[in-house]
Amino acid sequence: MRTLAARAIGLLAAAMVAAPAPIWAQRTRLTDRACSDTLGTVPARRSAASSQPLLTWRGGSVEWSEWPVQLGRRAVPVTVIAVRFDPTQLRLALDIARAGELLGPWSIDGAPPPALVAFNAGQFTDDGPWGWVVHRGREWQAPGAGALAASIVVDSSDRVHIVPPSRASEWQTGRSRGSVVEALQSYPQLLADGRLPRVLCRVGAINRGHRDIRLALGVRPDGRVVVALTRYAPVAVLPEAASRLPIGPTTLEMAEIMWRLGAIDAVMLDGGLSAQLLIRQETGVHRWPGLRSVPMAIVGIPR
Repeated sequence: MRTLAARAIGLLAAAMVAAPAPIWAQRTRLTDRACSDTLGTVPARRSAASSQPLLTWRGGSVEWSEWPVQLGRRAVPVTVIAVRFDPTQLRLALDIARAGELLGPWSIDGAPPPALVAFNAGQFTDDGPWGWVVHRGREWQAPGAGALAASIVVDSSDRVHIVPPSRASEWQTGRSRGSVVEALQSYPQLLADGRLPRVLCRVGAINRGHRDIRLALGVRPDGRVVVALTRYAPVAVLPEAASRLPIGPTTLEMAEIMWRLGAIDAVMLDGGLSAQLLIRQETGVHRWPGLRSVPMAIVGIPR
């Protein structure tokens, strides 16, 4: 046993030496300072381009890439699976799992065959999706309320919006309601106009030290959608199951990941054991399954 333990320690040490360099130094200090600077006068989007990673993108209408990063003072190794697409080329819609009259379990295995991208949506309770749900123009569920809750809206012109709580009523009951084709709520909002939302930086608003698998959706200035899923990536010699361990970015680190991927507005989706992603391409299907089924997903279908 001691010999096996020694070999394992040796493999881990070698993998740590070969691990990718951190994408930022003193990450915890940087996020704390980002919160203190949130109300500055220079929008973050003006300098975001210079901070974007150099990634190799694969695919056609749905592009994706893998981005190895290290997080925090302990250099936690994580792989970010980044996806981007134009919603005018790919129809974004909810996929609601049904079992008769009841909500059923959804996983990427049940994604509709035409979907080129599929991932779990929103946040959930024991009774189903949390918050506002609109599908094909019909409201299925009334809006929820929360200082960090944002609405993801697909309008009749195929644009995707991430609507902060301060503008929620305009879309939910006001002048823009008639243009809503698909909508859901999720939390917390990570970026608003290229900045961390003011409420996200309040003391006690979030657990800043908590790490988990993360899934987030963002919108770039050009209207393209960015989706990011994280997977723990300790060492190459460990089995695939290790990638599903609930270890990943903090909320503020995820906000910076989305910002570096070019998003100016972004919101977290359900992460942890629920986080899952599917990409279909002519060359094959790429799957990052979760460990828990969900009642609702977002799918992208070619027009």
